[in-house]
Amino acid sequence: MTGKSLRFKAGKVTLLLKNIPKVDKVLEWPAIKVFVEEHPRWMIVQAVREALNQVRAEILAGKATEEVLAEESIVERVGLAIEKLNTLGLRRVVNGTGVVLHTNLGRAVLPPSLRETMLEAAFGYSTLEFNLETGERGKRAVHVEELLCSLTGAECAIVVNNNAAAVLLALSSLARGKEVIVSRGELVEIGGSFRIPEVMEQSGAILREVGATNRTHPRDYRTAIAEETALLLKVHTSNFAVVGFTTEVSTEELVSVGREASLPVMVDAGSGTLIDLSAYGLQGEATVGEYLEAGADLVTFSGDKLLGGPQAGIIVGKRSVLEPMKKHPLLRALRLDKVTLATLEGTLRLYRDEKQALQQIPALRMMTLSAEDLASRAKSMVRRMRRGLPKSVSLKTLKGFSQVGGGTFPLLQLPATLISVSVDGLSSQQLEQRLRTRVLPIIGRIYQGDFLLDPRTVADQDVAEIISALKSLADF
Repeated sequence: MTGKSLRFKAGKVTLLLKNIPKVDKVLEWPAIKVFVEEHPRWMIVQAVREALNQVRAEILAGKATEEVLAEESIVERVGLAIEKLNTLGLRRVVNGTGVVLHTNLGRAVLPPSLRETMLEAAFGYSTLEFNLETGERGKRAVHVEELLCSLTGAECAIVVNNNAAAVLLALSSLARGKEVIVSRGELVEIGGSFRIPEVMEQSGAILREVGATNRTHPRDYRTAIAEETALLLKVHTSNFAVVGFTTEVSTEELVSVGREASLPVMVDAGSGTLIDLSAYGLQGEATVGEYLEAGADLVTFSGDKLLGGPQAGIIVGKRSVLEPMKKHPLLRALRLDKVTLATLEGTLRLYRDEKQALQQIPALRMMTLSAEDLASRAKSMVRRMRRGLPKSVSLKTLKGFSQVGGGTFPLLQLPATLISVSVDGLSSQQLEQRLRTRVLPIIGRIYQGDFLLDPRTVADQDVAEIISALKSLADF
């Protein structure tokens, strides 16, 4: 570009910036006054400022023409800004990523059958801490605890607000001021840069690392046991895998070491499943019941991962180990609210019939869908979408994979049939950005230049929303 053309461009930018209307002037426009009649004045003022800031940013970036200063264009921007201000920050999205337990998108979707259960717990009085038989105060989580014992074979159970809290409570109760022995290969970092050693530090327990990153043996634990040792801890590696030249101490082996030294053994199972999922291609995840059968004194796990329920931390195990935790002052700070308890109980009730759980708990249903069912679902979605979309929207199916997510089965790729979407005049990146920033965001993924939607995590009712969104982009 020549010096003359650069000066011309700079002059144009200066002129456009100079012609941006003042906030007070925009507020006098008839169309804006209509907004003032329908919404609080502070909201309109904020929306106008946001719209004008957008115009200014586009001009400075060299992406604007005189059209951005047209009254109609600015009014449209103000309307969108008002809509955004009236939209909740925490809201529903369409998950087209294929990641079933997507941490950023809220992990497990609750069973639809629990909608009424949740509403009743939230908008009415309940038996939260009331014993109907005696007419006296009852125990907050008794119904959930009884179900957990029945489903896992545990003697006792406790529920708190997430698995990190469960680990914190257990360590605070069992090992404060004393040593806890853990394999170096199991010192994981979980979501939000929250690490097992840091949880230990907060609990007052003293970390004693044994073994090497890739190989730990029972003798490593035996050698490390001292008078200050209070607990042997096994941690599920969850979001990573150590492969190659490796050796891991099994739960049975660790229990044997613990029995020799009269020390309790704790397993942090992380995701925690109540059903053996190996028949569905989900290999290598022991059930909570299997950990207990192997002799673990207590097991902690999440409620919103493989269990498919609300966010919760669950502790199951021997009564002699868990009863002191129920009297620990930390438990009150970590306890669950009534809505979470109601939905957790409802989820656990579905597990009384394994077939029912696999059909009605969305996370389990999505994870266990066969490749054939997914291919059929993808083709059905494409047919339905094509009927409602113009020719400027192109759709095709291709083979790919989904993921479980939530730090579960990190190496597993679930076979899937994906839908590639393209809109004339938009790059894949532009399409992704525009769908993501809608009032009802549609979240997909870009892979090898294609914008993809994965039918595994797209609900039936979401398809109409996707069609509407794509149609609006094609007509824009």
